[in-house]
Amino acid sequence: LIFSFGLSFFKADLLSPAQFVGFDNYKRLLFEDALFWQAVKVTTLYTLGVVPLQLVLSLSVALLLNQRIFGIGFWRTIFYLPSVVSGVAVALIWMWFFQPDVGLFNALLAMIGIQGPRWLFSEEWALPSIMLMSVWSIGPSMIIFLAGLQGAPADLYEAAQIDGASSWQQFTSITLPMLSPQILFNTVLGIIGSYQVFTASFVTTEGGPNNATMTLVLYLYREGFLTARFGYASAIAWALFAIIMVFTLFTFRSTRDAVFYEGETR
Repeated sequence: LIFSFGLSFFKADLLSPAQFVGFDNYKRLLFEDALFWQAVKVTTLYTLGVVPLQLVLSLSVALLLNQRIFGIGFWRTIFYLPSVVSGVAVALIWMWFFQPDVGLFNALLAMIGIQGPRWLFSEEWALPSIMLMSVWSIGPSMIIFLAGLQGAPADLYEAAQIDGASSWQQFTSITLPMLSPQILFNTVLGIIGSYQVFTASFVTTEGGPNNATMTLVLYLYREGFLTARFGYASAIAWALFAIIMVFTLFTFRSTRDAVFYEGETR
């Protein structure tokens, strides 16, 4: 960390002697580099789309897997298993799904008379396609929600049932408040992970078409390891750190009064 921060003030390729440039890398980043701001835009849109989607899906699956049915351990394993598969392998599978001519999605759409989009080959659909890939990796957040559901006091639900509360009322008045720490935790981890997305865009589109999927970490990789501008890449890394820090602090501050911790006094 210290080395990368120091390196961000140099023009360095790690092969020839580094040249001190002060804040020039940051000035160029903020005021001259349009591609950096495109990467910020793409990554922010990805985060705003993926984090709520993952929260809703992982909570929904956790609610289903919290039921007392035969073989529930098997189903929990099945739903978590995709999270341990290599990210590159997953991206290759989704590339076949999104293939516009012989892909699974367009084949299914053709069966009902709809002409599917070009997905990863289209500027409009490339980023939404990568967002859809994120549904594959809801296992960790699902497990956290499941742990929270199993830790909720049963007497609260029994009292609500006696009072005639419906399933939806129990969910909104008991389940969600009791899960607020897990929701906050998964939200923060989701923001951090989404801003560091790399594999999906690198394997499927390499940032294209026309930089429509150029994420911050992919741009950092290109600047550092393809063009050997390690000083500039370090400046990008610290700009990414600052963005994640701002979003994380905002999340903590904005949810301070909405998160319930059992036994907490204020």
